[in-house]
Amino acid sequence: MKRYSLALDLKDDPALIAEYEEYHRDVWPEIKKSILDSGITNMEIYRAGNRLFMVMETDESFSFGRKAAMDEANPKVQEWEQLMWKFQQAIPGSKPGEKWVLMDRIFELNG
Repeated sequence: MKRYSLALDLKDDPALIAEYEEYHRDVWPEIKKSILDSGITNMEIYRAGNRLFMVMETDESFSFGRKAAMDEANPKVQEWEQLMWKFQQAIPGSKPGEKWVLMDRIFELNG
């Protein structure tokens, strides 16, 4: 199992943040299926203010390239991603069009 941590910002608007959280209380089944089919075995998203932090655990079949290709070919995932951009904004220093940014681990207690 591999673990990845990623960050993304939401637009700093309480109404939009509440709506975003509402969507994530009932994620579309097609989105859950696409996540699992890509080799992601667990995913958690946390929020502090308008900053999101995602933890993904994956099996050996997962790669970001494979996940991107699967998402590009899935109209329902594209629909979800377009909808989510209503709420999201790139974090400082991200590349144009980049959403979730992979974070570097800088400390591990048992490492």
